[in-house]
Amino acid sequence: MPGLDPGIHGNLERSRQEGVDGRLKPGHDVKKTMARMTGNLARLVAAILFALMPLSAALAEGFVAGTEDVPLMPGLAPVPGSSIVFDKPEGRIVEAQATGKVTRAAARAFYGASLPQLGWTAAGADAWRREGEVLRLDYREERGTLTLGFTLSPQ
Repeated sequence: MPGLDPGIHGNLERSRQEGVDGRLKPGHDVKKTMARMTGNLARLVAAILFALMPLSAALAEGFVAGTEDVPLMPGLAPVPGSSIVFDKPEGRIVEAQATGKVTRAAARAFYGASLPQLGWTAAGADAWRREGEVLRLDYREERGTLTLGFTLSPQ
């Protein structure tokens, strides 16, 4: 078939002039794909860390027993049997205690920084307010151990 030969060579000449390279380059597409995936993964991790950053201090040791919005300071542990929870139509009432080898100043600094991140606003000395509730913190130190009492009640 005499007509096919000139057409094939004509297309080859045109592709060389346009800079089209039809040769197989192993790994060429894989490198681009991996670079794209690495960039996307880095952006995803950064977005997750950014989203969790405000709560990182608050989530360090969990939450005070009976609450989901009062963080437990690192270094404090719940006192077994100390938590009492009442859920009433007027609001919840929670009393709990935690103890540990932390200072009163460190505890005040921790709660002063983390409670506002969770929507609490200062309402006097060792008291916080949020959405119709009041949180009172009672600090008792004895022989290097701090016992912190938490009382949450309706306003």
